[in-house]
Amino acid sequence: MNEIIQGIAVYALPVIFAITMHEAAHGYAAKRFGDPTAYDAGRISLNPVRHIDLIGTILVPLSLFVLSKLTMGAGFLFGWAKPVPVDFTRLHHPKRDMLWVAAAGPGANLLMAFFWALMIKLAITMPESTFAKPLALMGIAGIEINVVLMVLNLLPLPPLDGGRMAVSLLPMRIAYPFARIEPYGFMILLVLLFSGALSIIIGPVILWMKVFIVSLFGLYI
Repeated sequence: MNEIIQGIAVYALPVIFAITMHEAAHGYAAKRFGDPTAYDAGRISLNPVRHIDLIGTILVPLSLFVLSKLTMGAGFLFGWAKPVPVDFTRLHHPKRDMLWVAAAGPGANLLMAFFWALMIKLAITMPESTFAKPLALMGIAGIEINVVLMVLNLLPLPPLDGGRMAVSLLPMRIAYPFARIEPYGFMILLVLLFSGALSIIIGPVILWMKVFIVSLFGLYI
């Protein structure tokens, strides 16, 4: 039980900030390219409360983490936040600008992964401090969460960010029928998740990204 409580304490802040930065980045990019919908709704904010979904951000991840710790001995996280409202028709160039609005979320997660890598570097420089170990553990969790969130969202499956990016890049004759997958996207994602196919698809990319960040910042963790 103590291990579970410690795990929750370590992962709580990285999860909240990963989701907050991801959603706020979408809103900021949308406003930058002409759509103030998220701004008008108060969603371009670093206040986590504005982005947290009670079920997707708290109850589901917490339940999965506790159950996976108890049954498999390893923490497993999956969840979502309240989507930032974006009216793509209000963008200056809807099809083209959709690419940048969608890419902003994963881009924010990459920057957050770099931030947590710097936190680990900071922890390494103060080994005698009582904050060093908790900060290092939180940094490791932050890299893990942000890399997973980034790679997962880059899957070319609407309504994930990668799906929106694909719609933006594909010719209209292909983009339109491809976009019609969106109502079924979440169901497809769940099938991939519980069949184990999702980990086969994104697992190697996640591993490569973590190795890249560790090497880039000279971390030996």
